[in-house]
This record gives sequence, C-alpha cells and structure tokens, in this order.
Amino acid sequence: MRAVARRWFGIVLWKRILAALVLGAIAGLVVGDASEQIKWVGDLFIRMIKMLIVPLVFVTLVSGVTAMKDPKRLGSIGSKAIALYLGTTFLAIVIGIVLALVLRPGAGIDLSGAEATTLDSAGSLTDRLMGIVPENPFAAFAEGNVLAVIFFAVLVGAGLILSAERGKPLVAVFDAGSETMLKVTAIVMEFAPFGVFALVAWVMGTVGPATFINVFLLAVAVYLGCFLHMLIVHGGIVKLFARLPVLPFFRGVREPQLVAYSTSSSSATLPASLSAAEHNLGISAPVASSVLPLGATINMDGTALYVALISIFAAQAFGLPLDFFDYVLIGFTTTLVSIGTASVPSASLFLMAAVLDVIGMSSAQTAIVVGFILPFDRILDMMRTVANVTGDLAVATVVSVWEKDLDPEIYRALPTE
Repeated sequence: MRAVARRWFGIVLWKRILAALVLGAIAGLVVGDASEQIKWVGDLFIRMIKMLIVPLVFVTLVSGVTAMKDPKRLGSIGSKAIALYLGTTFLAIVIGIVLALVLRPGAGIDLSGAEATTLDSAGSLTDRLMGIVPENPFAAFAEGNVLAVIFFAVLVGAGLILSAERGKPLVAVFDAGSETMLKVTAIVMEFAPFGVFALVAWVMGTVGPATFINVFLLAVAVYLGCFLHMLIVHGGIVKLFARLPVLPFFRGVREPQLVAYSTSSSSATLPASLSAAEHNLGISAPVASSVLPLGATINMDGTALYVALISIFAAQAFGLPLDFFDYVLIGFTTTLVSIGTASVPSASLFLMAAVLDVIGMSSAQTAIVVGFILPFDRILDMMRTVANVTGDLAVATVVSVWEKDLDPEIYRALPTE
C-alpha cells in the first residue's frame, strides 16, 4: 500500500489531474446518467476549495500589501492590472466577433424547440460597485463577497504599514497565516484528481456529446476562440510586455487550467492560481496576492468572448441584420457590464441578456436564446473559465515584471517530473 501511495504522490499533480479528466470523460460516456451517483465527490472538492477562498484571499492580500512597505505601490500595481484586464477583455470581444462572422454558427439554427427561460436581474452597475465596500466585513466573509474582502484586506494592510513598528507583531501573524493557508491549499489540491474525475464524469454522463449536434459549430467557435485568445493575446502580452519566453508560462499554468476546466469557476481556481504563480512563475507575493484575487472577480476574457459570439449567433439565428455600429455596441456593452459581474452566478447569461437588449432583441427572443443555451452551457463554461484564469496569470506575470518582482530562475526552471 505504501508503495502505491509513493508512486501516486510521485506523479506530478497536473498529470494526475489530466489523467482524471480524461478517465472521467470516458467513464461519463460509458455509464451515462449513472454518473450522477458520484457527483457528490466533485461537489465535496468544490466545497473544500470554496472553504479556502475567503481566508486565503484575506491573509495573503494583507501579507502582500504589508510586504510592499508603501501604500502607493498598491495603487501602481492595481492600475496596471486593471488596464491590462480591460485590454485583454476588449481583444477577447474582437476575437469573438470575428469568429462569429467567419464561422456563422447561428446560420440555419432552429430555435423553435427551445424552452424560453428568463433570468432574475443581476442588479445595477451602481449596486454592484457599492457592494465592494462592506457594511460589515464579517458579513462579507460569511457571504463570500470576494471584492468586499479584497477592499477590507487592502485597508487592513495599509493600516499595518502606517502603524510601522507597533504593527509588526500583527504583520508577522498575517505572514504566518499566509504561509499556512498556502500549505492547506496544497493539501486540498491533492484531492483534485478525485474531484475532477467525478465532475467531468457527471458532465459527460448527463449532457453527453449528443447535445452538441445542433450547436457543434458554436462549440467549435467557443473552444477555438478561447484557444486563440490564450495563445495570441495572453502569450503575446507575456512575450511583448514582459519580454519573457512563452513556453515556461504555459507550462507553469497547466495545473490551474485543469482545475478551472473541471470546476468552471475562476474563484474556485484561485488557490491553485496563487500556488502556481508563486512556485511555477516566480511571481512575488505582493503582486500575486493583489492581482489574482482581483482578476478572479473582474477579469472575464473567456466570458466576454463567449457573449460576443452568442450575441451574433442569436442575431444570425433570428435573421437580425447587424451593422458596424451594432458590433461597437456589443464590444462597449460587454466591457462595461462585465465590471463586477463575475461574482454573480451564470455571469455570462446576465451579460448576454444585457448585450442582446442593446442590439434590439426583444425579451422574448432573449428568453428563447437563454433556454437554447442552458442545456449545454456547462461544457462551454469550462473552456471559457480556462481563458479567464489564464488571463489572470498572464496579467500577474506582466505586472510582476513591470514591478521588478518576478524571479526569472523560478519562471524558467524546468518542472519537477
């Protein structure tokens, strides 16, 4: 038994996760709906990850802010990260629009069989921005409001810097807490292969490939678009802005990409992203702990690409002609309403409803499109989450280089096999 355990733990984690993903897909196709019986294993893994998110974000961000020694540096890091996030989101929308026009996935699609589905309101942009400032920090912790936790953590970190010598004992506590939470994350991630196997088996068993017959071209467009965006845009900013080779970057983000694909949640992938940033990419703690939680909440590259694609897909299916101004509206609206929407469940659907409204779709047509998308949205969501997470790590890499805080030896080091 010990020999088996040694061989198991001797295999690098990303390889175990990849094997679990492939085997889970095969198992799901073989057993079909019976895969529902093991879904609880995947749900348990996601619960374990979500258990870590708030304490991990809070202690690592406070520790990271105090390590900066100067509150002004946090503003520098934040402004650079937000500018890059907005830029990559815009380029994702452009790729989505171009692919929709070239592949025309909505041409000839019959939506008459779709069951209309309406969505509750996601709340106004003002309400979402106001929600960043918590009335009660402990309530924000309990509710898992990551943006509010980030805001409070930044204030605590800045306060500790200003406290100078008197704040040092508490700084040491947060430093130890940050190290402890990263170790706890490593322990939880050892359960990832089992959770990934169960989740992928459930998705493939309950959805299955037959669902894709009517939307095959749309699925191809989404997967191709996300792949191109990661390769060209994310790889491009690492190469052009950070002046780093691209291969070590993609090699270093494999683990969070696999977790993102199986969980379909940027927030749930955050612990894996923080670990990969530090140990694989050489990103400093101050940058990783501030840029990655922010990106997990507001960066939506894959989702923005998807919404642009779906908007044009719907217009093609309903025979609604679009002109250049409509494409500009799609890009502008998607970028605008994406701010703060990532923390809302089914964020892409709320985005899509807003964009379809500005290009002239009726509420009834929007409900039909949502009903048509829902049955297979999970598998598409898996890929766009990978793009979201990869974007977070690419931006963090660039910002770390700009801040002269990236360890090139760790970045270029070959992984331990």
